[in-house]
Formats: sequence, C-alpha cells, structure tokens
Amino acid sequence: MARQANIYFQDQLAGTLVEGDNGYTFYYKKEYLQASNPKPVSLTLPLSNDSYHSNVLFPFFDGLIPEGWLLEIGEKHWKLNTRDRFELLINLCRDTIGAVSVYPVEAESNE
Repeated sequence: MARQANIYFQDQLAGTLVEGDNGYTFYYKKEYLQASNPKPVSLTLPLSNDSYHSNVLFPFFDGLIPEGWLLEIGEKHWKLNTRDRFELLINLCRDTIGAVSVYPVEAESNE
C-alpha cells in the first residue's frame, strides 16, 4: 500500500507526495494551483498540472529531514528507522523552519 503525505506551503495545502512501489510522485492540488498567487514548494518542483516522479525521495523533501541530535531523538524516542526516509519525513517535518510542512494522510483523517 502506498504511503501518502500532504504538503503544505505557508499553511495552505499545496500538494501530495506519494510513495509507491515504483518510487515517489508529487503533484500540486488543483485548488492550490487555481488560488491567487500560488508559490512552488521548491524551485526544483515548479508549479505544474503535471505530476513529478522520482525513483528516490525528491532531494527537496529529503533535505527537510533533520540531522544530528534532532534525528537521534526521532530514532530513539519514536523508534523511527533512519533508513526509511519517507517515515522520517512524515514524522519529523510537521513543523519545519521554512514554509513547507509535511503531514501523513492517515494522521489528518483521524484528527
């Protein structure tokens, strides 16, 4: 089963990131693209009606994952697998320093 995460840009739902058997897909939500003055989540993922595909986690999203002591906290206290980059992304990137936040789809449907 594919895992999914909703990607927010400045508190607006911008798109969805999907991890599947053939890699990763990111696409912008139509509502976001039609909003007034939408911004891309990354320069490497410009606004588009087309979806983006990558065999590995997109470097932009991988770069959101913390390193050092913060990563160790996730590994030790939440028993996260440091080799599962998608798991790290959806668990450690809900409140990032920048404008982009990542929320697992399952968590949102239960809140």
